[in-house]
Amino acid sequence: MKEQSRQLDFRSALPVLLYIPNIIDYVRIGLLIGSWISYYPSAWISLISYVVSILLDAVDGMAARHWKQTSAFGAWLDVVVDNLGRGFLWCQLCNFGFFVTALEWLAFVCTHTLGPTWKSNIAGPRLIQAVMKNNFRSPVGSFVILSLNLLPVWLYCIRFELLTEIHLPLAIQYSVLLAMVAGRITCAMVEIWVIYTHILQLCLENKNVSQ
Repeated sequence: MKEQSRQLDFRSALPVLLYIPNIIDYVRIGLLIGSWISYYPSAWISLISYVVSILLDAVDGMAARHWKQTSAFGAWLDVVVDNLGRGFLWCQLCNFGFFVTALEWLAFVCTHTLGPTWKSNIAGPRLIQAVMKNNFRSPVGSFVILSLNLLPVWLYCIRFELLTEIHLPLAIQYSVLLAMVAGRITCAMVEIWVIYTHILQLCLENKNVSQ
């Protein structure tokens, strides 16, 4: 009976698992695996695979809205694939990369616990509000999200001298790098604030339970 119940549960979940946006995310995972395999043998193939995965991140959102196939699983999977991709790059690029990706996963755990409305449930100082305004659709928020996604890619290109190969001046390379580092630091401040807020909420819940 238990096995039959599990089978029925899987069958009911199968349509969601096969939503077009979720299939796109499965393809993104395959591209990330390809990027990881080709990291040292071919820097360009690794970069192209990773960048295509990033571009598909925008496609899956459009597909979800177009076919009306939004789901809690899809929202979760999308962020998981994002974190896996950035985590792979950060851990390959530098010794402290683990701490960067660990911060991202901690923030994800906190926001996922709060549910789909987490962005509207977090208040904070002006900087936090400026970044998160209109669901990150503000100049500051867009810059922070861009830095979050592109900084590890830019570092990868500098490390393997891919930007030098296309004759991009070093002054531009490092100016863009400094700008994205500033954006990523701002993002880290938001992540730390989210974690801090979540810890306070957990402590408050524990206090209410004990009372």
